[in-house]
Amino acid sequence: MPIERFQFTGSEGHQLAAALDTPDGPIRAYALFAHCFTCGKDVLAARRIAVALAARGIATLRFDFTGLGSSEGDFANSTFSSNVADLVRAAGHLRETRQAPTILIGHSLGGAAILAAAGQIPEAKAVVTIAAPSDPAHVTHLFKDKVEDIRAQGEVEVSLAGRPFRIKREFLDDVAEHRLTEQVAQLRKALLVMHSPTDDTVGIDNATHIFVAAKHPKSFVSLAGSDHLLSGKQDAAYVADVIGAWAARYVDLGAPLSNAANNAAEAPRNVVVRETRNSKLQQVITTGPHQMLADEPVAVGGQDSGPGPYDFLLAGLGACTSMTMRMYADRKSLPLDRVTVTLHHSKIHAKDCDECETRDGMLDQIDRVIKIDGTLDADQRKRLMEIADKCPVHRTLTSEIRIVTKGAE
Repeated sequence: MPIERFQFTGSEGHQLAAALDTPDGPIRAYALFAHCFTCGKDVLAARRIAVALAARGIATLRFDFTGLGSSEGDFANSTFSSNVADLVRAAGHLRETRQAPTILIGHSLGGAAILAAAGQIPEAKAVVTIAAPSDPAHVTHLFKDKVEDIRAQGEVEVSLAGRPFRIKREFLDDVAEHRLTEQVAQLRKALLVMHSPTDDTVGIDNATHIFVAAKHPKSFVSLAGSDHLLSGKQDAAYVADVIGAWAARYVDLGAPLSNAANNAAEAPRNVVVRETRNSKLQQVITTGPHQMLADEPVAVGGQDSGPGPYDFLLAGLGACTSMTMRMYADRKSLPLDRVTVTLHHSKIHAKDCDECETRDGMLDQIDRVIKIDGTLDADQRKRLMEIADKCPVHRTLTSEIRIVTKGAE
């Protein structure tokens, strides 16, 4: 599944690192995912769920909260409230660049943050919590032996999952102020609560408090046998399956195109190319419902995360060649089994091309080798090779081309 990596500006002005997992085909909906406390967007559960949702047509945005992963800022200066504000900013970024998320998903403390942020994301229709605490202050039990020191000294280093983090008094004060169940009672969105009865980090009673506080429509799914971090690969896949099926009841995931949309799909589509800023040269290419990455090889400054510009040029010619031959063969009922087109681009000296009008300098040359499989006779093969040169892209490349460039308004 394609992953677009980029940055957006968080609530405190820091650049937050994000990843948007997108489907190979049409996007049916957008989701926003909030990771667990101190984890990051690339924690196994977040990554696996996002990939699994993308396979179901749901593009999912996950990002590192302030001071975590590849995001800017100091984790010690972040609070539960700042995480909520960053989730709202993330939804705003999707709204401005793609489409606002209609599905909100949060894991552990990220689930609590999603519940707190949901009221500020009006387009969201379905909210999912996974192993979420019913009170953000629950997270303080992870460093309960340091709470008094934090209050006395103002800031103390604690160890969480074997890593050092600095926690400030402001964080304790902030989580203590939130009344999450009151916000859940005013949610007015479909809610799915997912929790393992054997979760020894956030007890199952938290799921009970959230579920009881919520108004209908609400659902509960037991994640029996899974741990708090959903470390089992099958657990993440199951969660994604359930979310996809459940959300379909509240979010339009499969409405057919309207007649106007169908007509538009038959018309020539724009190709939009935009920098991802994930690396020096990486681009995301969008045309209709399709997305792909473009890049350059490592040797010329890229990361080789996608085909290069000339690769796409050759791909266009090769695809058009094969399609044109196939349509001709089907129309003439020729026994053509398969067409394989192999292409290569190079620069040659003009003087080495006897049939070229240009005599000086260098010329572009595309070598195209066509393999035709099927029980065709010599005349049929000859005719198919002639048809190859009649494909529209071939004609475009060998005719005069006018490119009009102007600045966007």
